[in-house]
Amino acid sequence: MGLADEIDAAVTSVICSDWDTRKGTVVPATGDVKLSNGAVEIDAVYLYADLADSTGLARDFTRTTAAKVIRAYLDATCRVIKARGGQIRSFDGDRVMAIFMGESKNTDAARCALQINHVVQKIVTPRVEANLSSIKSKGFEIKHCVGIDTGSALVVRGGVRGSNDLVSIGRAPNVAAKLSDIRNGNYRTYVTEAVFKKIAEHTKYSSGEDKRLMWEGPYTREVGGETISIYKSSWWSKP
Repeated sequence: MGLADEIDAAVTSVICSDWDTRKGTVVPATGDVKLSNGAVEIDAVYLYADLADSTGLARDFTRTTAAKVIRAYLDATCRVIKARGGQIRSFDGDRVMAIFMGESKNTDAARCALQINHVVQKIVTPRVEANLSSIKSKGFEIKHCVGIDTGSALVVRGGVRGSNDLVSIGRAPNVAAKLSDIRNGNYRTYVTEAVFKKIAEHTKYSSGEDKRLMWEGPYTREVGGETISIYKSSWWSKP
């Protein structure tokens, strides 16, 4: 059998077979999902954290310098995600995707985003500029954005045996990814209205006597051909 025939048979098998779907109560790991048409349906919050202008970083700096900046950003971001109860499930260059589940998943994800903003502004940026002189001398500004949405998703395994990974199919992961692409002034966190409505008060308002709402909105934005309501924030919260 030639490669084209092998691919034809495999694609036909995928398309014509029914999914073996089960409900998931925790974020599935790769081994929890069957390779052959296995699927886990989850109700979860998806968070995408994305470093801005990595193209310029790769273009204007040496590969080793660019790699250090990207790695520093991902390292700091992932530590916050794990501390806030998120499960990291994929990387795409300078972007990381995490899944939150449980009763406080919306609050946990929103709080995580505000804390990511803190570590990027107060730790990553000053450490990078102090130790990588070319970053500061060339005026490169480290920016990022976090997008969050909540909803049902189907987690399946994509690829072939020996070379596969989990893929989340649904509106929530798609919208969260699109929101993390926004570049708008000092706003670093974007959540859908569905997420905002479920965030606890202590993550909506600043602490202290003079409590202030840390989110602005709702605003309408077109995402993937759909007009949705979102909230944005320029605030940060110390981990």
